[in-house]
Amino acid sequence: MSDFFSRLSRRSFLDYLLGGGLAALAGAVLFPVLKYIMPPAIPQAVQNDVVAGKVGELAPNSGKVFRFGNKPGLLVRTPAGDYRAFSAVCTHLQCTVQYRDDFKHIWCACHNGHFDLTGRNIAGPPPRPLEEYRVEIRGEDVFAIRQS
Repeated sequence: MSDFFSRLSRRSFLDYLLGGGLAALAGAVLFPVLKYIMPPAIPQAVQNDVVAGKVGELAPNSGKVFRFGNKPGLLVRTPAGDYRAFSAVCTHLQCTVQYRDDFKHIWCACHNGHFDLTGRNIAGPPPRPLEEYRVEIRGEDVFAIRQS
């Protein structure tokens, strides 16, 4: 070991010191940037049902967006007065869909995707139907329940 230090010149020692300092500086700059770019892993609680609205809150031929976990859901009251619930995430590019009372169906504003009141894609680029939730009315609350 002492042989190593005896052969080490002052110039090469300074080269090692400067190289180590530059490597530490690069690490100090890149680590926060990488931590900012990569999203943290957030565990999601499994939620199978949620209160989507209140009975009588929606008029027939209307809809509203509600939260189902960390994603939006869509509660629709059909022109006939039935309640339907769907995931409000478009199957094309994950945009939020909405109920259009003039179309009488679900519409995605991002790329003009259309879904009927069963969640089936009927026009536009969405490749798959919307995920449909089962609807139950318990007292004054309208529940949307994920179907397994």
